[in-house]
Amino acid sequence: MWRAGFGPAVEQLADLSKYSPKQFYKALVKASEKKPEYINVADDYLDGLYKGIEEAGRQQKKELSADEKKMVQQKNRESIRNLNIYWLHEMVNSGAQLREKMAFFWHGHFACRNLNIFYQQLLLDVIRRNALGNFGTLLKEVSKTAAMLNFLNNQQNKKDHPNENFAREVMELFTLGRGNYTEHDIKEAARAFTGWSSSLKGEFAFRRFQHDFGSKTVLGKTGNFDGEEVLDILLQQKQTAKYITQKIYRFFVNEQVDEAKVNQLAEKFYKDNYDISKLLENIFTSDWFYDEKNIGTKIKSPVELIAGIRRMLPMTFEKDEALLLLQRALGQILFYPPNVAGWPGGKTWIDSSTLMMRMRIPQMLNDKDEFNVTPKADDDQMMGRNNENDPKAKAMNSLKRLNKPVQVNIDWSLYTKNYESISKEALLANITGILLQVKSQVSPELIKQYSDNSGRENFIKTATLQVMSTPEYQLC
Repeated sequence: MWRAGFGPAVEQLADLSKYSPKQFYKALVKASEKKPEYINVADDYLDGLYKGIEEAGRQQKKELSADEKKMVQQKNRESIRNLNIYWLHEMVNSGAQLREKMAFFWHGHFACRNLNIFYQQLLLDVIRRNALGNFGTLLKEVSKTAAMLNFLNNQQNKKDHPNENFAREVMELFTLGRGNYTEHDIKEAARAFTGWSSSLKGEFAFRRFQHDFGSKTVLGKTGNFDGEEVLDILLQQKQTAKYITQKIYRFFVNEQVDEAKVNQLAEKFYKDNYDISKLLENIFTSDWFYDEKNIGTKIKSPVELIAGIRRMLPMTFEKDEALLLLQRALGQILFYPPNVAGWPGGKTWIDSSTLMMRMRIPQMLNDKDEFNVTPKADDDQMMGRNNENDPKAKAMNSLKRLNKPVQVNIDWSLYTKNYESISKEALLANITGILLQVKSQVSPELIKQYSDNSGRENFIKTATLQVMSTPEYQLC
């Protein structure tokens, strides 16, 4: 439930002992079959403005006044913030846990920062629709999104003046991995992607007069290739299947890669024509996935941690900004990856300050604690705008100033009901068994000492928050 989703929901607690892992996986697959709805949070002002500009022709673009440009920036920022909160809400509440978790993986794999809400919405839709489908289709659709083409400067990639950035990242980060191609391959592939561009609203546009129709040689194959044909050549390489499988193994199984297992999985992934669902089934229904060495070895990413707590303890936030601040303080803001390689994950999530912050969160949410933490300044995360006078920087920095109590209402009813038939003596062992994947190094007596023993319900609530505040709760 934690690996193939964002942890068990409180409504599922009674079922945890009734079904086998394979049955749970089958249920997760079934719940994720339906096509996701397009998430549209774009501001009406932007929608109308962009439509007007497109209708008036491209020259109009230059005629936006300074105030209009400022308004566009502000509305885009607000819309991306709303997109972040909306998708996080889906991770918490959607029954399609496997799809949203896989989309979250691809969100890090196809890392992209873009301050155009239409571009980000389209990219997110491509990722969510294809998350469990065919990797080749996903790769091609992502490569044609305005978000990715603009983020990787492909709108500057023109005949006789190729820009290699897009071609390089497609090989290094999306398919083959570093060291499995030459500089010459990148130069030739860049020529194939010339003319790939987009409209203002984000539709893919092929500008044929900017395209190089000449002969190119990529990975030993020669022809008058276009971009799609280059992507096909990359998919023909078994190394692509291995690179993707290895990354999925690291994310879902263990940071310590078992090369023999990865090779077996990659071989099958390649033979199955890059069927993502089959690869996941081969992982999650295998016996070795449940080996002792793979249990409780994964450090939850900040988004997984926040979503998981909210699935177990349903809660409403008085101000959604608190969710953005939590992400920022813990080092993972949706739609703001640190760079084109995405979040490195693993032990990079934990340092002395973030570990203390993570362990404070459960108490903070319950006690309406004051969130007076200043997240680390990160110019990369600020998209090169760590400038106090810049409106974008001001907007992000305003998050730092949200040092008021985080008003959260937790609905404990379903959670406490789950323990109705448990004797008082067995309560803590049951709570620990549900919340932790590994044996806690914190003694039960210490947990009891810091819990409220004045009544059964108070004990359940406070002991739960204490267990969630242990280092072991950071693992899944």
